[in-house]
Amino acid sequence: MPSIDMKALCQRYPLIQDMCELREVTWYNPEMTSMEEGLKHVGLEQDHVTDASQRLKRFAPFFQQAFPETQASKGLVESELVEIESMKSRLEQHYHVTFPGRLLLKKDSHLPISGSIKARGGIYEVLVLAEKLAIEHGLLSQDDDYQLLLSDDFKQFFSRFTIVVGSTGNLGMSIGLIGAKLGFAVTVHMSSDARSWKKNKLRNLGVNVVEHQQDYSVAVDNAREQSMGTENCYFIDDENSQNLFLGYSVAGERIKAQLDDMQIKVDKDHPLFVYLPCGVGGAPGGVTFGLKLAFGDNVHCIFAEPTHSPCMLLGVMTGLHDQISVQDIGLDNKTAADGLAVGRPSGFVGKAMERLISGYYTVSDERLFQLLKLLAESEGICLEPSALAGMLGPIELVTNDQYLTRQNLSSTQLNNATHIVWATGGGLVPENEMKQFLAQGHI
Repeated sequence: MPSIDMKALCQRYPLIQDMCELREVTWYNPEMTSMEEGLKHVGLEQDHVTDASQRLKRFAPFFQQAFPETQASKGLVESELVEIESMKSRLEQHYHVTFPGRLLLKKDSHLPISGSIKARGGIYEVLVLAEKLAIEHGLLSQDDDYQLLLSDDFKQFFSRFTIVVGSTGNLGMSIGLIGAKLGFAVTVHMSSDARSWKKNKLRNLGVNVVEHQQDYSVAVDNAREQSMGTENCYFIDDENSQNLFLGYSVAGERIKAQLDDMQIKVDKDHPLFVYLPCGVGGAPGGVTFGLKLAFGDNVHCIFAEPTHSPCMLLGVMTGLHDQISVQDIGLDNKTAADGLAVGRPSGFVGKAMERLISGYYTVSDERLFQLLKLLAESEGICLEPSALAGMLGPIELVTNDQYLTRQNLSSTQLNNATHIVWATGGGLVPENEMKQFLAQGHI
């Protein structure tokens, strides 16, 4: 990595000083442009998302048999979109502010199989690999019933191949669960902040879990190194994978269908604001891509990061992307939001999506626990801390109206707005751990 003149960088971007002091900050992207212009820099198109959606439909019969919890959705790995009116009232009371429009929660926290947003990208990437290998070896065609993949013959075939990934927890969970079900040999390199229950769950499925005392970047580097020295080994690169990105992007068309079912309009007069927790950037970046394809300039996507790990904000704001880490500015990358504990952002996502992301803000661990408790008390919905990062978004938007002014959004448009907080994980958290989370929420 090139050396960085931190003094010059801080002079050019004064917000870095606030970040160094762990203050909660908000930064709206001055380089944001129209969807039409922004998509020119992504390198992917609607056809790629359509292909991903069709692949997931081909695998639907497999999922219905392999994971009975997907039968209600006919084999699609999808989550509910629910209105959280009581939480909206609690937020307004707690922060002494009113924000117009409706507040919804996208419960990727309760996605089937692995209980986190990583079920979208992680599972999809393994499916791409499984389909490719089976077709290349003459064992499968796209016209077949994919329930065939549950047979012992296929499991024996896939056991010849190894999948390796580095993770803070949820991506490793998703890849381990689907990989083990298909029969792959799976190794997950877990960073120091990964929860013990996630490691134990994977080990109970026969997944090889390698623990590291360092952070996410070290886990990824070790996974990459292992893959280069192992025959028939496939490294899943959370930082740069287009397949992961496309798995997440299918969420855009799914949200559109759900909003249609709820008779909620999204157009110029009815804007949509979506608040997405961000770690390395693949999941929120892919979802944003899908949302932009579905709603164009009428959707506004804002990323939320922990004060200790604002890697995507730092990378995009400075234009250095993956050439800078939060450790470079003196932060420790240690946060209770384990799924967001990433020091260096995805260069692929940052460069591809920087013109389509409306803005970024950071949130303290203390506030995450407060929001966690508020949601549990008001709606009876329990999430892990990282999944609450997006909940502060509507408050940030109305208390710092810089973005609204820049976009010329009128009070009438805001009254008609819909806000979606993307809940990214927590559905499988053990009861005793959830009680500990709730106990830390001081309101």
